Amino acid sequence: MKVVVDQGKCVGAGQCVLAADDVFDQNDDDGLVALLDASPPSDRLADVRHAAAVCPASAIVVED
Repeated sequence: MKVVVDQGKCVGAGQCVLAADDVFDQNDDDGLVALLDASPPSDRLADVRHAAAVCPASAIVVED
């Protein structure tokens, strides 16, 4: 699995952090998404997919 984020789309809602805080964080200066792990382990797939699904800006893409 590969995770890609588009900070240009991010609105800083933080839903990704709530869903998978070991994969996503928010920048201190602007609150936009910070990707902590672009290739998380497969056991995190459900949470990472959930994070992508609840992102209001569709700024997260999960590639298999």
